[in-house]
Amino acid sequence: MFREETSESLKQLIYGGTIAFLILAGFVIFFLLMYMKRKTKNILEKEQLRSGFQKELLQTQLEIQEQTLKTISEEIHDNIGQVLSLAKLKLNTIDTGNEVTLKEKIMDSKNLVSKAIQDLRDLSRSLNTDNIASMGLLRALEYELEMIRKSGFETVLEIKGDTKRMEPQKELIVFRIIQETLNNIIKHAEAKRIMVTLSYNSDKLSLDVQDNGKGADMEVLADNEDNNKSLGLRNMKNRAKMIGAEFIFDSSPGKGTRVALVIPLNNQ
Repeated sequence: MFREETSESLKQLIYGGTIAFLILAGFVIFFLLMYMKRKTKNILEKEQLRSGFQKELLQTQLEIQEQTLKTISEEIHDNIGQVLSLAKLKLNTIDTGNEVTLKEKIMDSKNLVSKAIQDLRDLSRSLNTDNIASMGLLRALEYELEMIRKSGFETVLEIKGDTKRMEPQKELIVFRIIQETLNNIIKHAEAKRIMVTLSYNSDKLSLDVQDNGKGADMEVLADNEDNNKSLGLRNMKNRAKMIGAEFIFDSSPGKGTRVALVIPLNNQ
């Protein structure tokens, strides 16, 4: 009798242990599957973010190229075309019988053609976005402001602190935000003066673009989110967020507009 009870107890203990083991194993497998599922989800999210960044980067490159080609077209028409026309005019009015004016007009025509060649060389360097990566954000910005200055605007560039390079992709997106800001000033602000300030600190770059134009009503912009200007602002804000930068837009009627970026430098 005692042996039967012992045998029965042993069986119950084995069954109970087996059930407990199976339950424990089930929990382990469940948590392992949940961990793998979460890990896979994180990998997919990272891939999607990376893919989204690459798509945004490509869009940025295309927009820069489009804006650059437009600028080049205007530069050729407004400046280089005029210089070459003036050189042609001087050559057409050369009097071979007047040695004094002959030398003067030939020299003037030579200088004008040399200027046109140099301007074309400068333009050729801006035909693709790889040049922004090679010459850096600061040099690209200097070139952009120089082109704007030739169009009749007063431009000021102020640099504070020791300059630092960022990742090429980040500089490309920052440059596009600035380029779009400058383009909006030219098209809408009715400004005469544009001031750009870059303040470098150990861990961040503060970039500030201000104009003395007519400004805009912030409430009107907020109430009309579907207009092109609001859409442009949202695009700039989204791009700033993508590179971990803070985007600031401040404007009021009669007091001009300020666009600022605060870009971290410690996550390169």
